[in-house]
Amino acid sequence: MNLQLKGKTAFITGSTAGIGFAVAKSLLQEGAKVIINGRKQAGIDDAIERLKTAVPDAEVKGIVGSFSEVAEVDTLIAQLPHIDILVNNVGTYASQSFYETTDAEWMRQFEVNVMSGVRLSRHLLPKMVVANWGRIIFVSSECATLVPADLVAYSMTKAAILAVSRGLAQLTKGTNVTVNTAIPGSTLTEGAAQFLDNLAEKENKSRDEVETAFFSDVRTSSLLQRFASVEEVAHTITYLASPLAAATNGAAIKIDGGSMGGIL
Repeated sequence: MNLQLKGKTAFITGSTAGIGFAVAKSLLQEGAKVIINGRKQAGIDDAIERLKTAVPDAEVKGIVGSFSEVAEVDTLIAQLPHIDILVNNVGTYASQSFYETTDAEWMRQFEVNVMSGVRLSRHLLPKMVVANWGRIIFVSSECATLVPADLVAYSMTKAAILAVSRGLAQLTKGTNVTVNTAIPGSTLTEGAAQFLDNLAEKENKSRDEVETAFFSDVRTSSLLQRFASVEEVAHTITYLASPLAAATNGAAIKIDGGSMGGIL
């Protein structure tokens, strides 16, 4: 299927690995120009090399930038050209008890996970409205509603994203701009794979055994009963970024393997 993305320029935060990298690759395969982002130049250079190997004719660049400080975000924004598609993917978390999570940690996660998208959208959304075309996609998480006990702060940020996204969508009324949220479930990113490998070694089990136990004992609500691949998540996000998704606006699209339940 031709997603009509040739000539569009996308900026994806936190995209040197994981879901962000998979989205970059998917958009490039559809003919879009992509700007990736990471905290270190070496990581960006490596990611660009891998993307050009996978998509030989790719038009891909990178911008170094972190989202923990306002000044750093302002510096990054100043380097952005015209952007048609913004994917607010960057995220951070800390697995720890609610009682041990400090105010500083709550604010760190809020700054990166929520305010990164707020600041970028505040800069880019008005330009998209004037151009009468654009896509903003926030990447949330199944944790927005499942709320694991060791990820309360993270879950709060992922729930907040849903409200921000819906609110921004209401500013696009009558235009060809859309704002939506993608909600992945348990996804086999590099970090998740390393976690499974470490746990398998610790428990003297195979990775398949550890993964099976995760879904039978922890993420019991999953209907998929396995980790989604980053590509499976990226395909949905790429569609939402395309002109073909024009009728989807203000939506929260689950890519959670059924773990969140409900009929909506």
